[in-house]
Amino acid sequence: MKGISKILIGVLIVTLALVGFVGCANKAVEQQNATEESKSDAKAKTNEESKETEESKEIKDNGSIILATTTSTENSGLLDYILPNFKEKTGIEAKVVAVGTGKALQMGRDGEADVLLVHAKSSEEKFVEEGYGTERSDVMYNDFIIIGPKDDPIKLSEKAKDNVIGAFKILSEGNGKFVSRGDDSGTHKKEKTFWEEAGVEPKGDWYVSAGEGMGKVIQMTNEMLAYTMSDRATYLSMKDKIELEVVVEGDSKLFNQYGVIPVNPDKNNKINSEGAKAFVEWILSEETQKLIGEFGKEKFGQPLFTPNGK
Repeated sequence: MKGISKILIGVLIVTLALVGFVGCANKAVEQQNATEESKSDAKAKTNEESKETEESKEIKDNGSIILATTTSTENSGLLDYILPNFKEKTGIEAKVVAVGTGKALQMGRDGEADVLLVHAKSSEEKFVEEGYGTERSDVMYNDFIIIGPKDDPIKLSEKAKDNVIGAFKILSEGNGKFVSRGDDSGTHKKEKTFWEEAGVEPKGDWYVSAGEGMGKVIQMTNEMLAYTMSDRATYLSMKDKIELEVVVEGDSKLFNQYGVIPVNPDKNNKINSEGAKAFVEWILSEETQKLIGEFGKEKFGQPLFTPNGK
């Protein structure tokens, strides 16, 4: 009997040992599986974080564009009026650099701007032909005017009210000072074509080359009681602060067209092409064109720009 009891006890001990061994083995497997799952989760998390970082970088990269444009679009107040709508619609901030058209085009060539809003059509078309811009589209227009002192000492309003070439010939006689932008802007480019057509080389004490934007030139002209050529929008936006009046207007040669051009990303890898594309689509949209056509009506009784984008 005692022998049987010893055998049973021995079997029990072996069984318990085997159960313990199996339990430990299972526990080890479970721990190994947990470790592998933990590693897998960590890897997935890392991949997800990496993906989020890339997406965040893309959002950051597309979060702003550099808009190189003319001083007239800024000085007139147009950009302050319409650009908040662009940010609202696209989430993209347009950082404005207001310079002359010549400088804006050069910024495009140098990859320092993503999109251009300028007004010198022949120069714009050349910019695109050279491959620096992908395309050019009309956006809006207004007109140039010649402004001068209220008493109009050289009588441009009587002798050449709607004849800009005739007015430039009278100005070249030197009886009144003329202040030029002198900055290779769209306004300056247009002015130079008028001097050329008039057969005049502008130089002498009567001709002042300022090398400044439209707003500053109008202020200088006002202080000097001189004459200058301005876009109508900038003049109207400053009219209440100066003593100058329109003396020449209405000539078809004074037509002033603005165009938008996205800079070609193939020329420079710094270009935010998606942001530029979004800007072009937005400014040519029916909603934005309507905004442009409304700008100035309430304050000046007339729009400062006429939209003609397609």
